[in-house]
Amino acid sequence: MIALVEARNASINAIRPAETLVRELGEAGYVIVSGMARGIDAAAHCGAMATGTVGVIAGGIDIIYPPENRTLFQQIVDEALLLAEMRPGTAPTTRHFPTRNRIIASLALGVVVIEAAVKSGPLITAREAGERGSEVMAIPGSPLDPRSNGCNRLIRDGATFVQNAADIIDAVGQHRTVEVPPKKTIGIKMPQTTFTDADISKCREIIISGLGGEPVNVEGLIAWRGQPSAVVWAAILELELAGQLTRHYGNRVSRQFEF
Repeated sequence: MIALVEARNASINAIRPAETLVRELGEAGYVIVSGMARGIDAAAHCGAMATGTVGVIAGGIDIIYPPENRTLFQQIVDEALLLAEMRPGTAPTTRHFPTRNRIIASLALGVVVIEAAVKSGPLITAREAGERGSEVMAIPGSPLDPRSNGCNRLIRDGATFVQNAADIIDAVGQHRTVEVPPKKTIGIKMPQTTFTDADISKCREIIISGLGGEPVNVEGLIAWRGQPSAVVWAAILELELAGQLTRHYGNRVSRQFEF
């Protein structure tokens, strides 16, 4: 899978190359993952419908957002795959979109950022991808257009410079593995991995009380808490959104104090 992400106010000059990218990537055997938003997200899903696409939404599985994507939602349900982590009936709010971005980053071998401002959701997705070892890629834009400043900064900081689908395929090639047919497993029960909001809340309280100003590795936090990594990551995300925690490079976090 390859993820395409961008800010919602994409220009025509960004949508057109995105449509070409998803068509060529689909022909090469890649499934396109995106966030069902306006602009490039919608164009990416439509262009990849024939070869495979996954739409990840911020609200409940039965909530269509944005409303103008109603037809696209129904087509995704009928012909592709729609994913939601929130409970049915949950209206998408600002705090839900970073969670959606985390899922997109986790699914993809690489994330391609197209026309994103410096402070925008696509850069959260790119950061999540980088922390998970996925390839971070960006299409450059005019330095005079603020919608491209985030992409240009990503490239400056080491993201792969993308001009065409071949650049993307070359970049993610090192992450691909040979698929092996699954072995037949009979009578093996998978471990239960479900958790509740109360679990996250308790974990959040313990983490914030134990963190200081010195960055700590997240893997160490997971081992210290003795909780499933999904619970710890969810707690970390909520603390970050609340402005109580700061994320650092190298998969580390620290407490953010008010002075």
